[in-house]
Amino acid sequence: MDAFELDHRLANDSISIMRTGLCDLRLSKDCRWPWLILVPRRADITEIFELTPLDQVMLTFETEMVASALKKVTGAAKINVAAIGNIVRQLHVHVIARFEGDANWPGPVWGFGKPEAYDDAKRDQLIETLREALTS
Repeated sequence: MDAFELDHRLANDSISIMRTGLCDLRLSKDCRWPWLILVPRRADITEIFELTPLDQVMLTFETEMVASALKKVTGAAKINVAAIGNIVRQLHVHVIARFEGDANWPGPVWGFGKPEAYDDAKRDQLIETLREALTS
């Protein structure tokens, strides 16, 4: 098995905010939604069922941990969790905070409009707040 390497599209579209036990936790650069991405640090994995049973449990645990923290930090009306991977095949799990009245509510976030960049200060504050929520 080859060493883990992050897909270039995930690297370009998000920034790493921390490592969990299994995953690289990343923040999407699109500020229209607080959007986190969990990428298991395992090489050549495209599906959840390809993970070992222990890694499957870890991914479930980390997804719940991240979703709970994101809801607490943002006060979102709904947290969307998905592992689709039709374009980027590398296994990754989206955890997205949704709000009534947000861009394309209640429709899906994928393929809607053009991404909008974060203001650096707002991005950094969100990252710090998320890190605190996830480590306390």
